[in-house]
Amino acid sequence: MSYHIVFGVTGSIAAYKAVEVVSSLIKLGNRVTVIMTSSAQRFVNPVTFRSISRNQVITDLFIDNEDFNPRHISLSENADLMVVAPATANFIGKVVSGIADDALTCTVMASRSPVIIAPAMNDSMYGNPIVQGNIKKLIDLGYRIIEPDEGRLCTGRIGKGRLAPVEKIVDVIKEELNKRNK
Repeated sequence: MSYHIVFGVTGSIAAYKAVEVVSSLIKLGNRVTVIMTSSAQRFVNPVTFRSISRNQVITDLFIDNEDFNPRHISLSENADLMVVAPATANFIGKVVSGIADDALTCTVMASRSPVIIAPAMNDSMYGNPIVQGNIKKLIDLGYRIIEPDEGRLCTGRIGKGRLAPVEKIVDVIKEELNKRNK
């Protein structure tokens, strides 16, 4: 069965792994619409996601189009699932605080579908009590969190904060989508 997945990418070095996740979801027969924050675009070009998804990539909340179509609303209403991977501490803090100031946070705020968030950041940031508190709040609100792995980080240090493996993210997405069939 084919699903529509809205896939958010935030500004983390792990953004390149999101390309593999999207590719895997497309190979499974899903339709994927990618939303990128401006910071994410500094790591991966939107053309990469457009080529893989064969779909428009949303990079701005205020894109002119011929029809009145507030994309963050129409996307959220038509998505079977929302996924944000990688999710930065900034993104997580915004969602917990109800800040909707870009295409991705607005779409998450308007979402009627389940939301999966896969954090990725430096271990010092991930271990910060504020970030941990924000993640707990998201879980309490019904968001599904895919815990990051421990391993080599972009600083060269070893710690917990690496984006979960692509296969694990795809498995969690498939599991969540399978719940829709029951």
